Amino acid sequence: MNILVTGAAGYIGTHTCVELLESGFNVVAVDNLYNSKQESLKRVEKITGRSLTFYNADIRDKSALSKIFSQHNIEAVIHFAGLKAVGESEQKPLMYYDVNVNGSTILAEEMEKHGCRKIVFSSSATVYGPEAAIPYTENSPTAPSNVYGRTKWMVEHIFQDLCRMPNNTWRVSLLRYFNPIGAHKSGQIGEDPQGIPNNLMPFIAQVAVGLREKLSIFGDDYATIDGTGVRDYIHVVDLAKGHVAAIKKMTNQNPGTYIYNLGSGKGTSVLELVRAFEKQNNIDIPYAVVPRRAGDLPEFYANPILAKNELNWQTELTIDDMVRDTWHWQKNNPKGY
Repeated sequence: MNILVTGAAGYIGTHTCVELLESGFNVVAVDNLYNSKQESLKRVEKITGRSLTFYNADIRDKSALSKIFSQHNIEAVIHFAGLKAVGESEQKPLMYYDVNVNGSTILAEEMEKHGCRKIVFSSSATVYGPEAAIPYTENSPTAPSNVYGRTKWMVEHIFQDLCRMPNNTWRVSLLRYFNPIGAHKSGQIGEDPQGIPNNLMPFIAQVAVGLREKLSIFGDDYATIDGTGVRDYIHVVDLAKGHVAAIKKMTNQNPGTYIYNLGSGKGTSVLELVRAFEKQNNIDIPYAVVPRRAGDLPEFYANPILAKNELNWQTELTIDDMVRDTWHWQKNNPKGY
């Protein structure tokens, strides 16, 4: 089965390519390398001992996508390509709507044109509203509070509307993930943020390797176990396996939209994650508490039971696995790829 993976050279994309190749799928990888490097895909081939087909292309380029679909019998798409920094999305909303929403529309048009109507979309828990009860279920109200979240929410609706067409044959899986961290156990691929990391785990790793002086913890006065924010962390390898499970399920699903939370169902605080990293890797992480960030919630985590029941998927790797694998990647690649 030939799978087109957009944004394939990114953090989650590379790990998903590994799981696809190791599961016997053929991978056609597309990435414009705006926030990634082709070296990551070369390492995917090294890890798996299998080759993939790579195109340096932007999903907004209709002619490039048309050529790819024409040259390969693409049976399904896993769609990661997009911009993902919440803060940047507030400063550059038009860029985010262009890349994330317009890009997804163009991709859907080309899929329809070439008769490829199976897609797994990389969505996010940010689509849930701040008033949603915890843990979030797939039926929790959606009311994203930032531009990035709204672009994900809009793309979800685009694919849902395709499934509402008369005589629909589209099969759509919307995967809402929580906080992916960790790296492949080989230490060959991992998260390689450009510039200052937007997420906690790569910042911790860069402090550990000496690229940054200390970690900033945004607030320690929340009503949580230790006053710091609580999130649902998921190992990126478990997350990648969730995409493979969704692709496999599609072959037996009726046309329509399917929504799944991919998370552990357990919250971990910032300080708990820091202490786990220190204990597992025997490294001290200096930190300073700074004021809260606007819009940050005290805690959120998933109810992932639907994915377990319908996809036969659940997380297998622990917080200790996540911090160990992150450090293995970072110390072997102190400056990333």
